[in-house]
Amino acid sequence: MSSAFILNDETILCRQTPSGWWPLQVQLPQSDNQTESSASDYQQAYQIGQVALFESLAPSHWLPSDATDSLNEANENVDSNAISAQAASAITYDYAIAHHITLPIILESNTLENSNLESRALETDNLENSSFESNANAFMPYRQLITQLPMALSDQLSQAIQLLRWQADTQFCSRCAAPVVHAKRDDRAMVCQICRLRQYPRVQPCIITAITRPNPQTGEMQILLAHHHRYGQQKTAIQSLQYGLIAGFVEVGESLEHAVVREVAEEVGISLSDIHYVSSQPWPFPSNLMLGFRASYAGGDIVIQEDELSHADFFDLSNLPKIPSKGSIAYELIAQIAHEQGLSL
Repeated sequence: MSSAFILNDETILCRQTPSGWWPLQVQLPQSDNQTESSASDYQQAYQIGQVALFESLAPSHWLPSDATDSLNEANENVDSNAISAQAASAITYDYAIAHHITLPIILESNTLENSNLESRALETDNLENSSFESNANAFMPYRQLITQLPMALSDQLSQAIQLLRWQADTQFCSRCAAPVVHAKRDDRAMVCQICRLRQYPRVQPCIITAITRPNPQTGEMQILLAHHHRYGQQKTAIQSLQYGLIAGFVEVGESLEHAVVREVAEEVGISLSDIHYVSSQPWPFPSNLMLGFRASYAGGDIVIQEDELSHADFFDLSNLPKIPSKGSIAYELIAQIAHEQGLSL
C-alpha cells in the first residue's frame, strides 16, 4: 500500500480531467523497517485515519451477459459495469497533515463555488469549454462523483468512507469502555485490550422498492414516487421537488420481503404483489446496504405517513418529476423499468 485516496468526511480528493473529476491517490511514506517485518506492515495498514480497502469487483462478475447488456443500454455507460477497482488504501486529510504526507495544491471550497465548478464538475462539455485550469485538485462530494465513476470504484470509495468513520467512532469498548486496538492479521475488528470484545464494522440493511402499475385510464406504466421531508422543500417557483422510492431499515426478526411489505404499508398504506429482489448497493450515509426490490401494486388508497413524506403518487414513466441522481440504486431501479417500456431517462 504505497498510495492512498485522501478523504475529508464525505468528500474525496480528486483531480480535474477533460472527462470530469477523478479520485486522486498520493504516495505514502515507507517506514524504515517496513520490508523487514510483517508486524510493521500491519502497523502501516491499520492506524486511526488509515484503512486498507478490499478489491471491488465490477457487476459484470456476477450478472449474466444479457442482464449486463440490458443494464449498459439503460445507463449508456459500458465501463461502469466492466471495470473493477484494485485493492487500495485510504487516509483522512487530518492523517495526511499529521504524518507530513506530501499533498498537491488543493483548491478551497470557496474557490470552487466562485468558479461554479462544483455544479459543472461532471459535465464533460462544460469542462472542455471551460477556461478554468485543468489538473486542478479539490475535495469533491461522494454524491456527485457516483454519477460518473465506474460502479466498482464508487463502491470502493463508499467502503473507505464507512471504514474511516467506523474507526473514528470505535476507539473504546462498548462493554467496558477501555481503549481498543485494531485486530491483527488483517481482520477488520477493533479489540478491547481488557475484556477482548471484538467490534466489527456495522452494516445496516435497508430495503428500497420500485412499485409499478398500469395507469387506470391510459394503460401506460406508472411508478410510485414519494417526496421525503429529507429532500427539502421548494424554494423557488422554477425549482423542482425531488421524488424517490419507498425505502426503510430492516427490523430485527423480519425477512427482507417482510420489510418491503411493512415499510410500504407504513409510508403509503397500499398492498403489494410479485415482490422480488433486483440488486444491492453499499451506501455510506451513514453505513447502509441498500437492497433493491420491485413489486406490483395490489390494492389500497395512498395514505402517506406525514412525519416521513409530504406527498406520494403514481407517475407515468413518460412524465416523471425530478428523481435521485444517476449512480444511486433508486435511479437504477427506475431506469430499468423505463428501459423495459422503451423509454430512457
